[in-house]
Amino acid sequence: MKSFYPEIEPFNTFFLNTRSDHKVYVEQSGNPKGIPVVFLHGGPCSGTRPWHRSFFDPKIYHIILFDQRGSGLSLPYGELEDNTTQDLIIDLERIRLYLSIKKWLVFSGSWGSTLGLLYAQKYTSAVAGLIIRGVFLARQKDLDWFIREGVNRIYPVEYQELLDSLPEPNIDLLFTALWGDDEVSVRRVTRAWRQWNTRVGTGSHYKPRGQVEHITQKMVEHAKMELHYARNHYFITENQVLENCECLQDIPTIIIHGRYDFVCPLEAAISLSEALPKAEFHILEKSGHIAQGDEMIHFLVDACDKMAERL
Repeated sequence: MKSFYPEIEPFNTFFLNTRSDHKVYVEQSGNPKGIPVVFLHGGPCSGTRPWHRSFFDPKIYHIILFDQRGSGLSLPYGELEDNTTQDLIIDLERIRLYLSIKKWLVFSGSWGSTLGLLYAQKYTSAVAGLIIRGVFLARQKDLDWFIREGVNRIYPVEYQELLDSLPEPNIDLLFTALWGDDEVSVRRVTRAWRQWNTRVGTGSHYKPRGQVEHITQKMVEHAKMELHYARNHYFITENQVLENCECLQDIPTIIIHGRYDFVCPLEAAISLSEALPKAEFHILEKSGHIAQGDEMIHFLVDACDKMAERL
């Protein structure tokens, strides 16, 4: 089984000028003359982590990590103005041009997989390859699965706790409650939303936080950004990702999805693999949604190693 490459530090960091109030944090590590690869984190709003550099052989890859608008180290944190999918796609292309990169490998997961596919559809000639983990297609049924009918049947107790945090047990009130004027209610909903996200997202890796967790303003802003994208249907049309895959047919692609991914059901990955029949597709029998666990790490590192040989 393959494991992470050793931890490394960036050789350069900067904030991208976006021609708006947003300043996007970007870092470079690994080999500056190597194969360029850009890492697209999930969320929205989760940000990158130092261990995300370790999927890539630092001797071979020029590793670019960035925090999407309002996420991680990007400023201002949680800002929703001028924060849409289209803005993020433009930021990605600005980073590529700023770094004078002709083509790069796009490594993405969860919400990042949506963003990566949309970017590749718009800037196909700039994409040397795609590694896609935890496929999220941002269709209505994907949203409904997570907050209406679907995963609530797998975790009914935790889902009821989310409903109980609302003024009435109606999931449609989630958005209005989080954007309400009652600070106590806003933080109560934020706590329940975080617990629901964590329970579903981490699966067998779940570790309860408990009610003693102090809910900070930053946590509230994180929840709002996630739901800002969700309530705007991720700023794309229904089924946009699948309907525009024709232009991606000749891009080397590896799709990796855990069978026990309850955030993004396996059906989404199968649908994407059918839209991209040339893609290498792996269903991981022991893995869930997060990029952790021996099986998931092995397949992701191996995918990067394979791409290094192909590109």
